[in-house]
Amino acid sequence: MNLLLDTHILLWSLTGSDRMPSEMKTALEDQSNILWLSPISTWEILMLHEKKRIRIDHSDPVKWIKKVLTRLPFKEAPLNHEVAIQSRQVELPHQDPADRFLVATA
Repeated sequence: MNLLLDTHILLWSLTGSDRMPSEMKTALEDQSNILWLSPISTWEILMLHEKKRIRIDHSDPVKWIKKVLTRLPFKEAPLNHEVAIQSRQVELPHQDPADRFLVATA
């Protein structure tokens, strides 16, 4: 199965958070699943760090994210014009741009 990770699922998996649903933890550990990560998640992590809504235990968040991207077996999800168009057409109960792009990508 293809799994496009939400930004918080990625962060929770990296930190071992107890907020991670057990079904998701099992899915992430299943070697038959293909894990996808959107560049939007990279952008969102950096934005959350800048706004001090998350803490990255590293002096340089860009180096940290690059290390994560090279260490973990993710495929890069496409970010193109069609995704941008779809991001404005999906129905969500909020206007969070990162979530809209992730839903449109999925």
